[in-house]
Amino acid sequence: MKSTVSLLATGFLAASLVSAGPAVERAAATLSDCLNSKSVPTRWINSPDYADLAEPFNTRLPYKPVVIVLPETNQNVQDAVVCAAQFGVKVQAKSGGHSYASFSSGGQDGSMMIDLQPMQNIKLDKSTNIVKVGGGVRLGNLAQGIWDQGQRGLSHGTCPGVGIGGHFTHGGYGHTSRNWGLALDHIVGAEVVLANGTLVNATASQYPTIFWAVRGAADSFGIVTNFYLQTHEAPKAITYFSFQWGTALYGSKTKFVNTFLHVQDFATNASVVDSRISFGIYLDGVGAYSLSGTFFGTVNEFNTKIKPEFLRTLPTPGTVIVKSYDWIGYLTLLSDKDTIKEPLTGYDEHDNFFAKSITVPERDGLSKNALGAFYDYIKKGTSASYFVIINLYGGPGSQINNKDTSFAAYNDRDSLWVLQNYGETAASIDFINGLNDVIIGAQPYTQFGAYLNYVDPSYDAATAHELYYGAELYAELASLKKQVDPKMVFWNPQAIGA
Repeated sequence: MKSTVSLLATGFLAASLVSAGPAVERAAATLSDCLNSKSVPTRWINSPDYADLAEPFNTRLPYKPVVIVLPETNQNVQDAVVCAAQFGVKVQAKSGGHSYASFSSGGQDGSMMIDLQPMQNIKLDKSTNIVKVGGGVRLGNLAQGIWDQGQRGLSHGTCPGVGIGGHFTHGGYGHTSRNWGLALDHIVGAEVVLANGTLVNATASQYPTIFWAVRGAADSFGIVTNFYLQTHEAPKAITYFSFQWGTALYGSKTKFVNTFLHVQDFATNASVVDSRISFGIYLDGVGAYSLSGTFFGTVNEFNTKIKPEFLRTLPTPGTVIVKSYDWIGYLTLLSDKDTIKEPLTGYDEHDNFFAKSITVPERDGLSKNALGAFYDYIKKGTSASYFVIINLYGGPGSQINNKDTSFAAYNDRDSLWVLQNYGETAASIDFINGLNDVIIGAQPYTQFGAYLNYVDPSYDAATAHELYYGAELYAELASLKKQVDPKMVFWNPQAIGA
């Protein structure tokens, strides 16, 4: 990683911020004067649309921002950050608002939420195939926009309503990631508002340390108002596959464990697996166990070379799907909607849930013992609705794992699997915690981590820092935080320096 000295060498001088002023509840009027004097568009708690704008995706964790800023320009964001810093108000940006922990609402009452919803620009430069994207754009609109403008594609998640901001700056996995890399890996530039209100255009050569830090920890270092993303030529056709066992694997521990062990062996078999294939396992312990994914190749190649090895030794699936789709048809299929286009305003999708994640190092994988303990645990059952998704990150040719922390401030570059354990409503919290514990406890020699975009609010800051970043990377980020945001303007309960 470039030394933080290089940040200063490229022209950034961390200006001293005014020390924290009155408590938030006493500062609102003065903050209001500051914002109004700069003509910053705002919504306060008595505004008619405040409740709708403040409602988080995860309704289990509602917070009340002291003010919601709806910026129309970079200058609006700069002015809002300066006002917040002057009066001791913490700041967080909201792109799509899908933070599992409601950190885009501040992670506490009384923060300033800078809602980037008005920043919806998508402009593809056809000479470079770099697209400039506003910080409020949702993934479905991004995908449709770059397809319409130049038949281009990007690597990102499957939920079209997720905002670009947190998704791209904290990883961003999708079923194209093993072939193209994470969403984060496509950022080639970013317009970033820093804690002193400065706007910088951060790239690998300009403000390189800020560029490094926002790709992995943007919530702690600034607000990205515009992204510059390197696109790919979208494939003319792409193969989707799905093997569905239903409840067939739940009746036998041996079948359950051996099925996964075979899939794990397959995933690391370079004679059949390269970067073009990606897949995940979905199960809920009740009525579903399926494996589905994407192949950057033809149906014929998949059926003749890959499918036989996939299914060798496994119980026969109840349903097998192998089908070719055009690019937008494929994205629509994975979205589980009729269209990937999302409304520019009035987005109104919510859930009530608790989720955790586990990143599994490729050198270890999941052991027979851990899989057996996992099976025993889910067979006990729960009254709460839940599901588990186990996505392949590593394996031969993975473009996720061919980079390290010198490229970006993102640590998860050695995982074979990433598990998302997701439970509906607060009733699932104990069960989901236990699901993590039983896997980790059964494999004590493995140093498991967690995935940033499945942020878990139950972790204290120190635990979160260790799981998401690791000690060495976190130390570098903490040092940089002290230089560029010494007053912790950009804050949530797990922010760098918290």
